[in-house]
Order: sequence, then C-alpha cells, then structure tokens
Amino acid sequence: MAWQDEQPPWGKGGKTPSPEEFIAELLKKLKSFFGSGSGSSSDSGAAPGNEGGQGTVNVPPKGFLGGLGKISIVILVIVLFQVVSSSYYTIKPGERGVVLRFGEYSKTAPPGLNFKIPLADSVIKVDIETVRKEEFGFRTKVPARQTVYQKEGFDAESLMLTADKNVIDVEWIVQYKVRDPFNFLFKVQDIRQSVRDISETAIRRTVGNMDFDYVLSNREILAGMTSKELQAVLDTYESGVDIVTVQLQDVNPPDTVKPAFNEVNEADQDMKRLVNEAEEAYNKVIPKASGDAKKIVEQARGYAAQRLNESKGETVRFLDIMKEYQAAKDVTRQRMYLETLQEVLPTVKNIYVIDKEQRSILPFLDISGSKLK
Repeated sequence: MAWQDEQPPWGKGGKTPSPEEFIAELLKKLKSFFGSGSGSSSDSGAAPGNEGGQGTVNVPPKGFLGGLGKISIVILVIVLFQVVSSSYYTIKPGERGVVLRFGEYSKTAPPGLNFKIPLADSVIKVDIETVRKEEFGFRTKVPARQTVYQKEGFDAESLMLTADKNVIDVEWIVQYKVRDPFNFLFKVQDIRQSVRDISETAIRRTVGNMDFDYVLSNREILAGMTSKELQAVLDTYESGVDIVTVQLQDVNPPDTVKPAFNEVNEADQDMKRLVNEAEEAYNKVIPKASGDAKKIVEQARGYAAQRLNESKGETVRFLDIMKEYQAAKDVTRQRMYLETLQEVLPTVKNIYVIDKEQRSILPFLDISGSKLK
C-alpha cells in the first residue's frame, strides 16, 4: 500500500491532529489500557512445601511492569513531540521575530520558517508594517465610511496657549510604525505613552511660539515642525519608532469664545472685501487714465513731429523754388502759375469770364433769378 493511503495511528482524518485531539486520544488509550489490566488473573495458592494454605505469597500482576514501560514510552513520545514542535516557528510577512536565548537578545528573525533551540530560545513577534495611530483631543467612536468622533472630555489634551496669550483648541493625529523591533521592545517601557507625551509636549511648544492667527492659517507648518521635533526626541530615546505623519484634524478657538471669534472673522472678511473692491476700482480707473494721458502725450508728440517735418519740407521746397526762380524768373513764374491753376481749376464749379473791354467802374454780374439754384 502506498504511503499516501496509510492512515495516521490517531485517526482516519488524513491530517495532523491538533494538540487537543492528540491529548484526548492519548487519555483514551491510557484509560482502556488500565481498564484491561485490572481484570487480569493473578496466581495465588500455597507455595511449594506449604500445604493446607499456610505461608501463601502474593504475586504481582503479570502486566504491571509492562504497563510502567508503556507509560514511560508514552511520556517520552509526548516530550519528544513538544521538543520537536517547539524547535521551529513561523514569522508572517510584515513581522519580525526577536529571539531571546536564556533571556538575552540573540537575533532578529526575518519572515518565513525559522528554527530555534527548544527550551532555550523564546521568540517575540513584532508587527513592523501596521501603522499605529494616536488621537489627541478626540477619539474615534465608530470607524466607518462616515466616522463618528467623540470630543467631550478631552479638553485637557486640545486646549493650548499661543504666543499672543490666546487659547486655541487643536485636535491632531500621530501615526507611526516600528523601525527597530529590539529597541521597540526593550529600550522604552511604554512606547505608546511616550509617543503621546512627547507629541503633546512638541505641539504645545510649537503653538506657544506662534500667534493665534498664524496657527489658524499655517497648519502644514505646525504639523511639519511637530513631526520633526517628535522624531528627534524618539530617536534620542532609541525607541525604534518612525513617525509616519502628524496631521491636524481641527484648529479652532474654544467653544466659549467661538461666537465672538466668528464676528471678528466676519468683520475681517468684510474689510478684505472692501479693500479688494477698492483695489478693483483703482485698477480699472487709474490704469485707464494713465493710458489715456500717455496716449494724448504721444499724439501731441507725433503732431509736433509731423508739423516740424512738414515745415522743414516746405522750407526746403521754397528754397528750391526760389533758387530756380532766380535762375529763370519768367519760366518759373509761368510754371508756377500753370501748376496753381491745375490744382485750383478742378475744384471750381462755376467759371465767370469778364469782358476786359468793360469800362464801368464796377462791373456787375448778371445774376437773375432764373440762374440762381
């Protein structure tokens, strides 16, 4: 028969029994063994040479010594099973195993199947992948898609004093992971409480050096400074912890002064709105007026340049004509006369010819009503 078809001696399940099943089966076999031994026959009677029943000797049962041997074998098997089962262990992904040999640190085991010395080594498993979270000023009551928070009773954590002597309510979260399992286990007694105390100290010191308005408008700077200081202190303590993030959930004034604070904010917003409207009107009117002024100035400069150039051109033209006129007066006079008529006559609508023989002092033009238009 192949070894795959063989059944284990403690059952027919085909799988390794649990420790509880193994112990139950062992007790069952011991009970059946001692039950059968109690009913065994024992030799009794007269010893040789003794008759009449005198001097009888009790002989131990036949299976007594054999039963002790079987019990010793069973105990030995149990011990061997415990030794073998305690000689290996499994580390899950995302975990590390800190191995202690007689209570002293030996090594850090990686994920997977690992072996140890039975009865000498002990293993402490540490999760280094899970991001641990600490909440300040509130607690998560119902984690879900719409998370429900509880904020009552945590004012001692969230109320802080700013540099300008104002009280502010700050709620934040610190997320961290394990970097060094050995330091995480043995360097600091209570890592969680240390993270809480150092985080609260760091953020209170940072807020105490800032004004109220600066804290409200610079959450990222506040969170970054707190995270840096928190990591530096934890590294000094050799805590074996890496800070993942410090996130500010809510930064507001206390509830008692919130109405007055809202009024101040509304007034500040109104002031900013009016300033923006004034700047908008200024940007519309002033640049336009400045542009119009520059346009007029440039037009004046252009007109001046034009008139100056035209004057220079007329002057040069007049000088050229005068030079030609002085060289040939009659010809030049005739040419100028003809050129002038050539320019003027196309614009004339009516031409009147006066008789040069007219002798009257003032000749009259006949403009009868029939000729008027």
